[in-house]
Amino acid sequence: MQLFIIGTLVGITIYTFGFGITLWKAKQKISAIAVFFLTLAILVLLFF
Repeated sequence: MQLFIIGTLVGITIYTFGFGITLWKAKQKISAIAVFFLTLAILVLLFF
């Protein structure tokens, strides 16, 4: 079960980071920065 949870969080992290890159390419820099901070929060969540 722990492996499933970690795998799911890693998948969500990769998807969210990709969305941030898409926003960055669309010249929406502030929104992209907010999404990158969300990605960092998800990564920190893995350790709690």
